[in-house]
Amino acid sequence: MQRLANRYYRLRDTLAGPLRLLDGLPPLALRLYLAPVLWMAGTQKLAAMDSTVEWFGNSEWGLGLPWPALLAPLAAWTEALGALLLLLGLATRWVAVPLCLTMIVAGLTVHWENGWAAIADSGDPAIAQRLGVARELLVEHGNYAWLSEHGPLVILNNGIEFAATYALMLLVLMVTGGGRFTSIDYYLARLYPRGG
Repeated sequence: MQRLANRYYRLRDTLAGPLRLLDGLPPLALRLYLAPVLWMAGTQKLAAMDSTVEWFGNSEWGLGLPWPALLAPLAAWTEALGALLLLLGLATRWVAVPLCLTMIVAGLTVHWENGWAAIADSGDPAIAQRLGVARELLVEHGNYAWLSEHGPLVILNNGIEFAATYALMLLVLMVTGGGRFTSIDYYLARLYPRGG
């Protein structure tokens, strides 16, 4: 058994060296995935700030959050500027903290009551029936072929799935940083080492 363990360790150590050269790719992939999502969310809020503030504050049809005039621009700028910083890999660990908090707040205030799934299960008989009725209406009164040319018609469930996934991705970036060889953070750390 010890001989088998030793072989495993030798193989692991042999592979570990070359694989370390790829350390920066997973954080880069997370950053490149999150940047456009956060950019769109932030810039859309900024472009319609009056409506965003109203939505943040209204308890009847919005989020009902306190201090909407403060929280709405704060969330919008956090997402927009955070997207740019993630794209560059600059201050990655620092910017991941407020972005992760933003995703947690979004998950709890916007998506929580809708459950987990972001898109409703089309295999559910009630959802399938609604999709069928929608399809019939669009075929008869709309342009169903145009609406569905890039994929089937779906019903948005608006659950916490995406917000939770983004929060987990940001949590990983908090721990790993921007990535070896792939971020400005990496090169700044090499130029200005600690204690130097």
